[in-house]
Amino acid sequence: MADGKPAENMDFGVLGRTPARRRGLGPGGVIALVLSLVWIAGCGVFFLVLKADLTGGGAGNLILTLLAIFLPVAIIWLAASAAASAQVMREETVRLQATIDAMRQNYLTQTQVAPDRSPEVEEKLRKLEEAQRQTEQAMATFSTKRTLPRPEHEPEVKPRLPQGPFEVQAALAFDPQPTDSAPPLSLDDFIRAMHFPENAQDEVGFAALRRALKDRKTARLVQAAQDVLTLLSQDGIYMDDLRPDRARPEIWRRFANGARGREVAALGGIRDRSSLALTAGRMKADPIFRDAAHHFLRRFDEGFSDFAETASDEDIARMGDTRTARAFMLLGRVTGTFN
Repeated sequence: MADGKPAENMDFGVLGRTPARRRGLGPGGVIALVLSLVWIAGCGVFFLVLKADLTGGGAGNLILTLLAIFLPVAIIWLAASAAASAQVMREETVRLQATIDAMRQNYLTQTQVAPDRSPEVEEKLRKLEEAQRQTEQAMATFSTKRTLPRPEHEPEVKPRLPQGPFEVQAALAFDPQPTDSAPPLSLDDFIRAMHFPENAQDEVGFAALRRALKDRKTARLVQAAQDVLTLLSQDGIYMDDLRPDRARPEIWRRFANGARGREVAALGGIRDRSSLALTAGRMKADPIFRDAAHHFLRRFDEGFSDFAETASDEDIARMGDTRTARAFMLLGRVTGTFN
């Protein structure tokens, strides 16, 4: 069927044909005929040979006599007709099943040899492959802190080697780390880092992400969010495809102050049934995903609590639109945070 024509070995006319008329009597008809003749012969012997007279009593007796003679004959032929109809239905069922099996086998064979894809289907598949490739490239770009390009003005931090036996202790624990001298992270950079770069050309997003990774607590949240986003993408769940209901900033502030359950149920604004079902199924079946999800929820709780202390309502609204916040809404609904 790759060229638009049905295969030659397929008989598509079978479904439209009516069963051929049967010639003569079948086994059921022969048995009915024999029984009818036997019954009529018995009645004839009863009335003619034995000289029985059942009609002298009037019209009522005549009707009963006729019923006694012909009613059994009618019942015999009714049963024969039902048996013949059942046999025809069984034969038609077998023929129909054989035709369906032949059509299925032919379809599978033609599909394996030359699958027929319309241009629209090919275009959709190409777009899906391209989107997946871009997502994988973007995720690989910020997979670890080492993969980020180092700005030219930032000197490379080299570990200080101990110069003597008394300097080993200081080299192990007390050297200043790059995150210790990093300036405080601005709210705008925090929000941009929680959304992650839009693509490989998003220089502003990468710059904000680099600054966020210098903050120890924010870096842990970024890593946890990246882990769950990567795992969700394996099931075809992307945060850009979700359109959650927006919650008011005061609901987010209640969550930051420790409120849980129905008091902050408006935060669970994800309504996509497919994403919720896939995520819930993986939470039950995949222990690695389950551990990553719970770890992310803990990190988000800590990070957002610190963020809400100085954030304005506008900042909280922007934070609620980030990919990290959407992942929190999705996983929060699956784990029962808002129940």
